[in-house]
Amino acid sequence: MNENVPRTNVARVNRKIHLVYLLAASHSGSTLLAMLLNSHNEICTVGELKATSLGDPLQYRCSCGSLIRECSFWLGISQDMAARGFVYDVTCAGTDIRTGMSPPVLKLLKPLYRGSFLETLRDGALTIFPCWRQGLPEILARNRALIESVAVRSGKRFIVDSSKIGIRLKYLLRIPELEISVIRLIRDGRGVALTYVDPARFADARDPSLRGGGSGRDRSGERLSLAAAAREWRRSNEEAEALLARLPTSQWLEVRYEELCRRPKEILREIAGFLKLDPNDFAVDFRSVEHHVVGNGMRLDSTSEISLDERWRGEFSARDLVLFEIVAGVTNKKLGYS
Repeated sequence: MNENVPRTNVARVNRKIHLVYLLAASHSGSTLLAMLLNSHNEICTVGELKATSLGDPLQYRCSCGSLIRECSFWLGISQDMAARGFVYDVTCAGTDIRTGMSPPVLKLLKPLYRGSFLETLRDGALTIFPCWRQGLPEILARNRALIESVAVRSGKRFIVDSSKIGIRLKYLLRIPELEISVIRLIRDGRGVALTYVDPARFADARDPSLRGGGSGRDRSGERLSLAAAAREWRRSNEEAEALLARLPTSQWLEVRYEELCRRPKEILREIAGFLKLDPNDFAVDFRSVEHHVVGNGMRLDSTSEISLDERWRGEFSARDLVLFEIVAGVTNKKLGYS
C-alpha cells in the first residue's frame, strides 16, 4: 500500500456497505440476474469483483461497449482506488484470494468449501505460510476498498458481486465493514453442464465476434468433458450448501434460473423484499440502464428479451443424459430437477 497517498480527500462510506453476493455454479444465469439487479435505483452491479478471467486486456470490452482500459467508469475506479492507497487495474485486479500466493498455498485453496471441520483444518494449514498470513489481509483490504469505491462512484447503497465462488465468500464474510446478503442461484445441472462442454456456443455472446470478452477469440481450449462438467456443477452446489449451512436463513435467498426467466418481475419483487428495497424501482428494460459489468458474454448482447435456455434437451443424447445421471443425478434431483 502506498502510504504517501493523501487520504483527506477520499470520499468514504460512514456506514457498513451492503454487499449482495451471488453464489452459484458458473453459467447458472448470474450475469442475467446481475444486470437485472443493476437496473434498480439503489443497486450497482459491476460483475465479478474477483476479475480473474478477462482474457486479453487489450481486447476485453466492458458491457458499456468500450474497451475495458478505455472505459470511463473503470478509469474512475482506478483513480478512486489510488486515493485509497491501492494501485488498481480491473484487468489485474488483485482481489482474488489466490493473488500472489505460493504453489503450496494455491494447492490448499483449490478444493471448494467443504464444511466447518475441513475449513478449520485448511485455515490451520494456511497459517504456516508467510505469504498467506501477510497477503490475505492485504487482499481483503483491496476488496473492501474496491467495494467502497464502487459504492461511492455509483452513489448506490447495494453493491453486487457475481463472483459465485463459495471459498471467496468465506473470506469476504471476515470483512467487518461489509453487511453481506447472499443470493443462491440454482440452475438445472444439465443446462449448466452443456455450457461447460461448449462455452462459446452455450455460455457467451450471441454474436461470435463478441465472444471471449469481446475479442471473438477461440474458446475450444476451455471445453470440459461431460463427466467433468457434471462433477464441476455438482461440487459447486455441494459447496454452496455447505457454506449456507453456517449462515442464518435470514441472510440468504434461493433463486432459480428457470423461474427468473419465466417470472422475472415476480422474482425481482421477491429479491427486493429480501433486501428491503422498493420493487418498483427496477427498470422495465434492463438494458436501457448503463452497465459496466465484467463476466459472461451475454452482457454484450443487445436484446432485453429474457428467454429460458434449455438447449440441453436437444443437444444431449440419451447416452449423455445417462452419464450425467451417474455423476450428478442425485444432486440434480435433490434440487428439484427430474
